[in-house]
Amino acid sequence: MSGGPTIADALLRSEARCGDARGYVGPEGTRTYAELASGARRAAQALIERGVRPGERVVLAAENGLDFLEWTFAVAWCGAVLVPLNWRLAPREVAGLFALCEPRAVVRQGAFDELVRAALADHGDAADSICVLDANERATVEAGAPHRSDENDLAHLYCTSGTTGEPKGVELSHRNVCQHALCAICELELTDRDVWGHVAPMFHLADAWATIAITFAGGVHTALPRFEPRAALELFERRRVTVTNLVPTMLALMVADESIGARDLSAFRLVLSGGASIAPETVRRVEAAFRCEYVQTYGMTETSPYLTLSRLGPIERALPEDERFRYRARTGRPFLGIELEVVDADGNQVPRDDATVGEIRVRGATVTRGYWRRPDLTEQVLRGGWLYTGDLARIEPRGFVEIVDRAKDMVVTGGENVYTTEVENALFEHHAVIEAAVYGEPDPVWGEIVCAAVVLRDGEGSDAEALERHCRARLAAYKCPRRFRILDGLPRTGSGKIAKRLLREGRDGGALPS
Repeated sequence: MSGGPTIADALLRSEARCGDARGYVGPEGTRTYAELASGARRAAQALIERGVRPGERVVLAAENGLDFLEWTFAVAWCGAVLVPLNWRLAPREVAGLFALCEPRAVVRQGAFDELVRAALADHGDAADSICVLDANERATVEAGAPHRSDENDLAHLYCTSGTTGEPKGVELSHRNVCQHALCAICELELTDRDVWGHVAPMFHLADAWATIAITFAGGVHTALPRFEPRAALELFERRRVTVTNLVPTMLALMVADESIGARDLSAFRLVLSGGASIAPETVRRVEAAFRCEYVQTYGMTETSPYLTLSRLGPIERALPEDERFRYRARTGRPFLGIELEVVDADGNQVPRDDATVGEIRVRGATVTRGYWRRPDLTEQVLRGGWLYTGDLARIEPRGFVEIVDRAKDMVVTGGENVYTTEVENALFEHHAVIEAAVYGEPDPVWGEIVCAAVVLRDGEGSDAEALERHCRARLAAYKCPRRFRILDGLPRTGSGKIAKRLLREGRDGGALPS
């Protein structure tokens, strides 16, 4: 048995080191780390009394908050596997998740009772083997010592269709999750003085990693059940949040909120952005609004999640401000413990000239061992000890990469490659544009044509012709969108990523599983 730390160890460590210190502050009240540990042990005992055994899957349907925090550790305590549920799914999709992961138990808040009931009904006779617990349920006694999981045991299973629509379960071991948490503590200098704002969905790794990292560090958790721009800003101000991770859309909506200028956000020391690319112009607005260090992140569910950070080192911090900003706005340099290469189609590293485009491949302790019961998918992505990300990027001499596109999102029009991120960045320079997504549509003459879906600020009267003129002043003609769609909102996955697949299919709204 390998002796590395497990998820339960994070809570045990903070209970022993700072048991009387605040661990959580929210609408449910304040909990010390000793109280958090007690709640997790009683939740674990409830699972044990329902017959949950080590290695069995437990689905958790809960909004951001105390329930999510305690049940995360309770599942680990009894050696089971946590399956966070994207509660934005339709019942039929949840039933598909049940079929994929075959859970022994479902823990759900009352708000999701109807969703779970409908999914179980759709699941058929197999639902009879699944026990359902209310998220408020706790045993009267605490569980004993945590199950002694091996660091290589499966800890989390993220069931995702991403932007492709193909269901898969990403396996993350205790080693994956804990090594990522400990590396994040080092990279971001997380301490017991930090207050983390859980605003992005805790069911997604954009935020879930911090559940473990902040607990290891002995910091304070606070949470917003569901994202709303002004409510998030109020949380940051009231709870004196010091660090959080948000998807770019959340940042764009908060920066656009008219109340932000009057708010006291002085407790912030770090704002991180991840889950999608972010335009340099948006980075400028975020830095101006939050007045603290901004860090761009890039990662995948398959890598726990971080692969790169744009946080500057001593060499970059000595550069002039315009060069420092250029680095802060890039995708970033490799995360601690990650070996990253940008390679051509033959697997050879591309020159570090910030011009040649290749695919990012990575390896390290935080990389998944594969997909749940899908050796075919695992073999496609994990080759020769490397995980091939499908992301296209350039790399510069210091090792900072810049993603130019997903391989599947690149548009080939008239034989020319168009990287959609470049076109999106140009659109974000228009004062009226708050969101933009560029994608390709089939065309009998050009093969594909470049199209753009945009969301405009309230009260702005820009039209497609104005946006086209704006692009032509900044981009080569073949890169400019030939078709614009002005929408009220862009279709998204549960994690907040733009679902370009739906745009290519001509669909405007709704959400996909994360």
